[in-house]
Amino acid sequence: MKKIALHWRILIGMGLGVVFALIMTNFDFGKEFIQDWIKPFGKMFIKSLKLIAIPLILAALIKGVSDLKDISKLSKMGGRTIITYLITTVIAVSLGLIVVNTIAPGKFIDDNTRQELITNNQDAANSKIIAANAREDLGPLQALEDIVPDNIFKASSDNGNMLQVIFFAVFFALALILLPEEKGKPVKDFFDSLNEVILKMVDLIMLAAPYGVFALLAALIAESPSLALFKALSMYALSVVTGLVLMVGVYMLIVSVFTKKNPFWFISKISPAQLLAFSTSSSAATLPVTMERVTEHIGVDEEVTSFVLPIGATINMDGTSLYQAVAAVFIAQAFGMELDFATQVGIIATATLASIGSAAVPGAGMVMLVGVLGYAGIPEAGLALIFAVDRPLDMCRTVINVTGDAAVSMVVGKSVGKLGDPEVKNWDDHYNKEEN
Repeated sequence: MKKIALHWRILIGMGLGVVFALIMTNFDFGKEFIQDWIKPFGKMFIKSLKLIAIPLILAALIKGVSDLKDISKLSKMGGRTIITYLITTVIAVSLGLIVVNTIAPGKFIDDNTRQELITNNQDAANSKIIAANAREDLGPLQALEDIVPDNIFKASSDNGNMLQVIFFAVFFALALILLPEEKGKPVKDFFDSLNEVILKMVDLIMLAAPYGVFALLAALIAESPSLALFKALSMYALSVVTGLVLMVGVYMLIVSVFTKKNPFWFISKISPAQLLAFSTSSSAATLPVTMERVTEHIGVDEEVTSFVLPIGATINMDGTSLYQAVAAVFIAQAFGMELDFATQVGIIATATLASIGSAAVPGAGMVMLVGVLGYAGIPEAGLALIFAVDRPLDMCRTVINVTGDAAVSMVVGKSVGKLGDPEVKNWDDHYNKEEN
């Protein structure tokens, strides 16, 4: 019997999780049963992925950068990576603004529904406002200062400190490049082997992926607010999802134009990572799978993926930035505010910068949204309007974040002659043919 592909097994797990939750919620004990006996397995699955995120970044980046053997290559690849990420983020925010101004979802909320949503979610909104205000009290260069860790072991203990880990890994790898080859070889061999071990751990964890997403989706459905509140926000959700779907189209166009690959082939190859991103709502947790799919199944050399993807999981949040633009305008519309063109252009810049600072973990975009609202003069209490549907939309926008990372890695790989055929075993020969 032919083995079912991973993405189909994940989809089946998601579907069964939804059906199971819908059945169980018809019983008085159903919600509590799912929370006590099903949800913990989903949380363990996410924890197992987060467990290897930091070791993977350290091993993959040190291996990838040290493999370059030439600092000029790193500069070339880094510049192209950052510029491409910024361009796709600006496109995402612009798409979000076009969609939300066209649909105008804020006009569909009546006064009673608005008050009910604000009252029910005020505490959660306040916690995000406090977290955002704490960031605003810091100096203008604080974000730059935070990139440099004072203790790598402390930085490695928190997935929210990925930029610090990336800084250390690149710094370490640069020092390794500058050493005489015979002195650096034992260290490089260690990280090469560590990288292989971590990737094998990814394979083992993914065996549990269908069961993990079953538990996650069952818990999400069981804990969802009432359908009446979702109806009031359906047009807002439609705006976000429409923008995200259009962004997938942008990625497919980029892949087709710049790499000459079939965009539908690209989507099929990255789909397991997309499904995992959907169920975990975390680019960081999905990173090990994204790297495996892009390297082993799409054909981008590990030298490129180990550099581009960890950086993308930290600074490239196209789905998050699009959501921030839609949410800001939606809240303004709900409060009867009209945002002029200059303000909306400012939202593009603010959301782009805010997305770069977003941690690659669930719900981080909500904290950064406060900064966007503050720039545009939109009441921060409006956060409470969107909490009811934030979790499922967070799942959707994480898919876009991961897809964007993969697409950019293909573009960068193609530009440096490191995008090959995953079916070709001797990739170096293949790349040389591509360059010639």
